[in-house]
Amino acid sequence: MTEQAMTVLTRLASEGGEHGGSHESLSPLGAGLGAFITLLILLIITLSFNKDR
Repeated sequence: MTEQAMTVLTRLASEGGEHGGSHESLSPLGAGLGAFITLLILLIITLSFNKDR
């Protein structure tokens, strides 16, 4: 790697802590509830297709 590439990678790695990985507008409760409701809907759809037994 060139020295310029190493400098860019070092700068990107040091800035990683500022972002934290989660979006400010995304509530964990809302995301969890949305995922739960989506999985329930998929379960209902799957069970409705499995009525032939």
